[in-house]
Amino acid sequence: MIGRVDEVVIDCADPGPLARFWAEVLGGEHRVRDEDWHTLRSPGSPDLAFQRVPEGKTVKNRLHLDVLVDDIEAATAQAEALGATRQGDVHHDVAGSFQVLLDPEGNEWCVVRSAT
Repeated sequence: MIGRVDEVVIDCADPGPLARFWAEVLGGEHRVRDEDWHTLRSPGSPDLAFQRVPEGKTVKNRLHLDVLVDDIEAATAQAEALGATRQGDVHHDVAGSFQVLLDPEGNEWCVVRSAT
């Protein structure tokens, strides 16, 4: 083993609003290191960090968050009220169901419900 995940860093144009969005989605404590770097400490999860970068998002994320929920439709509606955008329909497979969403800066993420 080399180490463990300390935090997951998300590049963005405006760290403050994006960190506040994710604090509403996941709960936890929003912290400001400086204007270019905000973090979210959510119990039971690695910290999320939001880092200002000069370039915009141009392609699909190679990494995304799956957020476990009890009710996909209710969670999707709550996320949309916070500024998320629904992408397509709910998908179903043997592992469960999921809805793809975009956060306010266009980063893909999913609300998921396990089949078990």
